[in-house]
Amino acid sequence: MMISLYRSHLVFLLELILVATHQHVSLALPTIVPLQASNNNVPGRPRANLISSNASGRHNDDEGTTSTASLETSIADTSPSHRRRSFVTSLSRAFVAGPAAALLPLISSPRPSNAATYRDPKTGILLPSVGEIESSIPSNWDDYDNPLSSSSGGGEYSSSSSSSSFSRLDSSPDAIFYSEPRFVEHVDERAVESMTSYITDSLLKPGDSVLDLCSSWTSHIRPSASDGRLLELKRVSGLGMNAKELEANPALTDWTVMDLNADGNVKLPYDDDSFDAILLQLSIDYLIHPLEVMKEASRVLRKGGKIAILFSNRLFLSKAVGLWTGSDDIDHAYTVGSYLRFCNGGFTNIRAEDLSTRKQKGKERVIVGDPLYVVTATKG
Repeated sequence: MMISLYRSHLVFLLELILVATHQHVSLALPTIVPLQASNNNVPGRPRANLISSNASGRHNDDEGTTSTASLETSIADTSPSHRRRSFVTSLSRAFVAGPAAALLPLISSPRPSNAATYRDPKTGILLPSVGEIESSIPSNWDDYDNPLSSSSGGGEYSSSSSSSSFSRLDSSPDAIFYSEPRFVEHVDERAVESMTSYITDSLLKPGDSVLDLCSSWTSHIRPSASDGRLLELKRVSGLGMNAKELEANPALTDWTVMDLNADGNVKLPYDDDSFDAILLQLSIDYLIHPLEVMKEASRVLRKGGKIAILFSNRLFLSKAVGLWTGSDDIDHAYTVGSYLRFCNGGFTNIRAEDLSTRKQKGKERVIVGDPLYVVTATKG
């Protein structure tokens, strides 16, 4: 088990070394974000110093980290959904089969020239062009769309066959990592504002009962929407890892400390059909039992209720699962959609949306600051 855990991440690190000298794959190091309050942060709250890469998410960490690289992956296929599916499948095979299987698909040929991404000139990170996140979710799903199946030809999810994909460099209990409170934002000010506006203005309705999974000191919920509507939420339940952070969250009406990674038989401490909306903010890349968590989320969500999973490209590598590291934001959106589609939770209307702030001029309308994306689904 320990060998399997480290092998999947060693593959990723080996790729960083090898692609630096390979003509078909480029390596670029983004700048390191300083751990201090600045004009790019919410006033009074420093932003956590996380790795910025083609992998997404957030982790409660305020220790110094280095920056990791962007990998250009070559998947030759005319179908965008099949290209993304093949990418994730190749990663899964790499984690199970070892370094040789991993390096072959990653360095064999250049990324297609018509790929809808662009490279940030300052950081070298590959980012999605306008509309590409939205197109990452298939309009019709089948078993071949499942990156978590037990074989490349579809099939049922197997925790044993997927264990390497959900291993982490730091396999110690998350309770240790989260033992100290960290009152920091994990994306920059623009992304925080986009997240808060989306949740308050677009997602939640007055009188809703809300569950904030992987909650912390903020749920990014304002008391009223931008049009002046008072939300007057009936209930906001927070489930997170640190009691002091949860206690400091002004939006919560009740909170529970629970480690969603502690047990594969995840059981949320709420009754069936308890909530109108569920939030999961900047944490999906750290869940080692995502299908089980999504299925439980469906159980506690009322029929017609919505789940919103928000993520960026901020990452602490040691706690991110192997399936997530090294892939780009388009693949991440597809992966999150797959969690919802294949968790047997009855989710419908799975959609992805790019919430990033973009320049209004220029050919690419490039993303300004940290990107932000959301994948949503409705309980049928």
